[in-house]
Amino acid sequence: DKSNYKVVCKGDMVYNSMRMWQGANGVSDYDGIVSPAYTVLMPNKEIDNRYFASLFKTPNLINEFRKYSQGLTSDTWNLKYPQIRSIRLYIPSLQEQHKISVFISTLEERIGIQRQLVDSLKKYKRGLLSHLFSEKSTQRCTTKRYYFSEIAQRRSEKYDPSSGIEYPCVELENIEQESGKILATVPSIKQGSIKNIARPGDTLFGKLRPYLRKYAFAEQMMVCSSEIWTLIPSDVVLPKFLFYLTQTEQFLQVANISSGTKMPRAEWSNIEKAEFFIPDFSVQHKAVSLLERVDKKITYTDSVLIYLKGLKTGLMQKLFI
Repeated sequence: DKSNYKVVCKGDMVYNSMRMWQGANGVSDYDGIVSPAYTVLMPNKEIDNRYFASLFKTPNLINEFRKYSQGLTSDTWNLKYPQIRSIRLYIPSLQEQHKISVFISTLEERIGIQRQLVDSLKKYKRGLLSHLFSEKSTQRCTTKRYYFSEIAQRRSEKYDPSSGIEYPCVELENIEQESGKILATVPSIKQGSIKNIARPGDTLFGKLRPYLRKYAFAEQMMVCSSEIWTLIPSDVVLPKFLFYLTQTEQFLQVANISSGTKMPRAEWSNIEKAEFFIPDFSVQHKAVSLLERVDKKITYTDSVLIYLKGLKTGLMQKLFI
């Protein structure tokens, strides 16, 4: 039934009035119809289409939308045109609008390319891990089959915040998915529960929701959530080789055979019995060196993406007053 659908002409602004400040909007590039859930705005003065679209994504205007939503419940977050028509905006000349919109569009394209590069490098790393740790690859060198319990053990040392000794504390939310990056730490003495101890060279692996791929390498003495295993490498592997081993699909498949539905956790009883082919130390060194170079490339490429996003945010605040 499309009887209540709204007509949209090219250049009209279409937005979801329930989530307007979240960026659920855009300028139509063609004529058509949209669901009654959307509000359609037609410009009453000459305006560049791309500038019009960017305008609704600016921090200043989004803040104005939030002001009009204050005091409303989640059921009444519905900013219709009469509620926002009084917002005052400063619009530059059409020529200036065009320059701004072209620049923003170019920057958005650059951000898209950089995002694709980051994704491609991550995909390349996953393929590299699959190849370097595969049975077929390790057949070309001296290898031996080990149970994971022979490769690593969980560190049993615990930390009590009441001890007064302070260490960097890592919670699951402090570890970035798939990258192995520790985003932040919190003071350990301010925690209210017993923590696991991690020593330099240990591998941290998030056992809660293991499909999130949260792992990290301990470069210093620290403590972490009880939902994070601290794995001690045995004498058959290099510490960093163990770190990369926990990132392989083979390891993650076993980790995801977990208990619980809402809060699944990896089971040590499954992981300790899993078998892996481990090459000699000379091959481990080469594998680690190669993967570290890829990680550095991913980190650098991702930092450029973060910079470009920050640049766009800053420009959106300055170019749209």
